[in-house]
Amino acid sequence: MIRIENGARLWCALAALSMFAGCRATEEGPVRHRFLALGGETRIVEEDGTVSWRYPLATRDGQVLENGNVLLAVSKCERYPGGAVVELAPDGRVVLEHRGTQSEVNTAQRLPGGGTMLTEAGDKPRILVLDANGAVVRETAIACQTANHHMESRMARMLPDGNCLVPQLLDRVVREYRPDGTIASEWKSPDEPADAWPFTAIRLEDGGTLVTLTHANMVVELDRSGKIVWQLSNADLPQPLLADPCGAQRLPGGNTVVCSYAIGAERTKLVEVDRAKRVVWTWREADGPGIHEVQVLTTNGRQLGTKPLR
Repeated sequence: MIRIENGARLWCALAALSMFAGCRATEEGPVRHRFLALGGETRIVEEDGTVSWRYPLATRDGQVLENGNVLLAVSKCERYPGGAVVELAPDGRVVLEHRGTQSEVNTAQRLPGGGTMLTEAGDKPRILVLDANGAVVRETAIACQTANHHMESRMARMLPDGNCLVPQLLDRVVREYRPDGTIASEWKSPDEPADAWPFTAIRLEDGGTLVTLTHANMVVELDRSGKIVWQLSNADLPQPLLADPCGAQRLPGGNTVVCSYAIGAERTKLVEVDRAKRVVWTWREADGPGIHEVQVLTTNGRQLGTKPLR
């Protein structure tokens, strides 16, 4: 059962004070975000730093839905040996549960019409689509190495045309799969720096793609042809704030929020930069694990919309 908190408990003083470190002021004051954090700790953090919602298990991916429910890709654990997709009502009631049948479940995305897309890692890596009742209605094979299940794929996303964008870590490629499993397009990550493993791939409104490259500590933006037109690394920042960048989100207006799963300088777990690569906002905590994936929900009290680019 999840635990709902009343928001009265603050994080420790250091975390609360450091949350806004490096923020750029706006007409409304410092930038503040409400967000869903996925990873070793699964929670919703309010703009004032309080935690209003928690789930007791580690997660890989997830999102807050329009109806207020939370959809989660749960990490493999004693309760879910193959991982799972779980949808929870705000009161903790389980609305949907799909148990993984292989090694891991790494993606959970709600689709138009109420279906759910997920990925399974294992000997038969695949994309599954569930209908609103949880029945499997589509299966698409992912063409990737299978010697290392954990390093097969990560933040896959269904595109409006039904194709799926899949980052494949050890294969060092982002592939767009048609429903029948054929490959519509692919982008190979650079040979240098080492371990430029694609983790998150986000199709942008202009047809480009934002890709995080984990151990390379880089984020790149590609145009439609696959050319890198923007990139971010620690060389662009005042401190090494990127440490194993996993999740990311492109915000309205063009800013980019990036997760540091291995935790960056001064225990930075989230950083937001603008197009000029200036630091706009950071989230820092004195303790606890890094953040694997994030969904920014509000900025200075304003909702970000129902279709976040993440």
